[in-house]
Amino acid sequence: MPTVAWAQDAEVRAPLDTGEDMAAAAVRAGVRSFTPADFAQYAPRNALDMLNQVPGFTLRDEDSQRGLGQASANVLINGERITSKSDGVSSQLQRIATDRVERIEIVDGATLGIAGLSGQVANVVTRPSDISGRFTYRSNFRPHYARPSFIGGEASLSGSSDSLEWTVALANGVGRGAGGGSQNYIYDPLGNQIEQRDVVIRFIGDFPRVTGSVNWTSPGGTVVNANANYNRVYQTFSDDEYRHPVSGVDRFRDFDNRSHGWGYEFGGDVDFALLGGRLKLIGLERYSLRNSRSDSVFSYDDLRPDTGSRFSSHTETGEHIARGEFRWDMLGGNWQLDAEAAFNRLNRTAQLFDLAASGSLVEIPFPGSSGGVTEDRYESILTHNRTLAPGLTLQIGAGGEYSTLSQTGPTGLTRSFFRPKGTLNLAWQVREGTDLSFELARRVGQLDFGDFLASVALAQGQQNAGNVQLVPEQSWEAKLEATQDLGRWGSSTLRLYARRIEDYIEVIPVPGGLETRGNVDSARLYGARWNSTFNLDPVGFAGAKIDLTVQFEDSALDDPLTGERRPFSSSQDRTVNLNLRHDVPRSNWAWGAGFDYFHTLPGYLTGEVTRDWEGPVYTYAFVENKDVFGLTARVQVYNLTNGRARLDRMVWDGYRDRSPLLFRETRNLSVQPIISFTLTGNF
Repeated sequence: MPTVAWAQDAEVRAPLDTGEDMAAAAVRAGVRSFTPADFAQYAPRNALDMLNQVPGFTLRDEDSQRGLGQASANVLINGERITSKSDGVSSQLQRIATDRVERIEIVDGATLGIAGLSGQVANVVTRPSDISGRFTYRSNFRPHYARPSFIGGEASLSGSSDSLEWTVALANGVGRGAGGGSQNYIYDPLGNQIEQRDVVIRFIGDFPRVTGSVNWTSPGGTVVNANANYNRVYQTFSDDEYRHPVSGVDRFRDFDNRSHGWGYEFGGDVDFALLGGRLKLIGLERYSLRNSRSDSVFSYDDLRPDTGSRFSSHTETGEHIARGEFRWDMLGGNWQLDAEAAFNRLNRTAQLFDLAASGSLVEIPFPGSSGGVTEDRYESILTHNRTLAPGLTLQIGAGGEYSTLSQTGPTGLTRSFFRPKGTLNLAWQVREGTDLSFELARRVGQLDFGDFLASVALAQGQQNAGNVQLVPEQSWEAKLEATQDLGRWGSSTLRLYARRIEDYIEVIPVPGGLETRGNVDSARLYGARWNSTFNLDPVGFAGAKIDLTVQFEDSALDDPLTGERRPFSSSQDRTVNLNLRHDVPRSNWAWGAGFDYFHTLPGYLTGEVTRDWEGPVYTYAFVENKDVFGLTARVQVYNLTNGRARLDRMVWDGYRDRSPLLFRETRNLSVQPIISFTLTGNF
């Protein structure tokens, strides 16, 4: 989706510039610096709106990594990383009003002396301001299938002084998805149609959340941060099919999945001077509870008894993290020693039922579906940062982690591992406006503890046996990034990356004709991402720009079943996003249009190969007014050219390398245009 820009109140708006002010943003010592005046033509409401308009910059949130680890998000606030794991960077930037932003600095992460950062990083520098509030209201609807949404958005209140900053916010994330139509067919191995299905898929989700944060700086320079959030989850998914076999009885398949739950996170840190350096102590506690139930019931036109199944689960997950970071200067460079202890846990109780002819549910044995998984992990990394020559900076870090994985239950197993970790980053300002960065890293991936336990997917008739032998992925990763400032024409960034992965997690066969998530010895991924902003003022199209992102990937592993070389399951190997935005000179109006293109590869199970994709092209257009009674109003229509939800699925009678083909399923569902309305303002 195109990035959304909000507006300031009309009385503080500056006249539309020609793009020269943005191009004139200082490029000193490898730093591109932007002030609120550089974004006046977009009339932003908050720091996120401003950052979305920085030429050639793409916001990257924190990786889903083990514990807190080193910094990975490419955004800092006042030079500090954001340490919350459940309240993302985008959400926190939305709560920083435009009048609180002093400037945004774009700099190579390796020059900042913050362990883990590389490539283009944005540092949002704020200043004190009075108490103020912001709100965003969102609604959307589709002509068919999906229910409308009228209750999305966020309201926040914040204030700051020279020593104290605080924010509280109440939000509701909303999802209303759907697809439907009668173009769903089943074919036998010879290509003969044996069934037609009328399909309607719906998703309804509400995700209310309340958050709060406070930052205090003492007269002596001690910095204290604290944050907390509480969230609820209410979501339902239905995949209903009226099935019309060529021979046999028509039937209706009613599939529903309901998931409700809640969770919280408390976190904080204190940063103070110690022994000639500075020590930061960080603590975090997270917990979530989720109750889920899936029902798949068939009712028949000849009035025979209904048949079906139910799978229900009660899942609790949690994480405790304690982390220390000590920083000091020595031997002509900066040093940082990190030590972290993280304790993760999952407990699940699950049940599987069959629907009897009497209409009652009868529980059936499902070994391995209930149990618990814990991981105790200890990590330490020493990082050194120094300037090698004018414009050339080195950051190098090395260390390792020791972890113990344990599972409770009849098949419980306890294992311990030591794994080395580290990074090497080089940042080079070739000349003013041209920057190169290189990163080489050894990383350890995160596990999904649910993969240790058995589960079923009733909608597709699939079963996962669970795997107590799972270990985290390990990888060597390399990244080369080049950024070129194009002056009044914009900016362009090219990133080349590669990953060599050990213990890659993929679906593998297990004894008894079943399958599970397991480790594959090796896999690799190569890719390129080009992200650019082109201002059109120099060609006479005042106030207009084009944002373009193109990404290509090539992946490979040996198929765990056949041994043949193939790409990663269900990966997107080609994506393109192009967005034109025009802020009409000397007016409050803006409009734009663009398209998204996705190419999705097949997904592989032991008995199925499925290609499930959308689009492949989605087009959109929007119109925006930046002063509707002091508010910003925006209307957007997505999927103007009838992008579809498609599926091509082949199912074998057992393992696909040695069993006959059972059937082939094809699906081509209408998605419908998605009409959204957004209203943003301050109070």
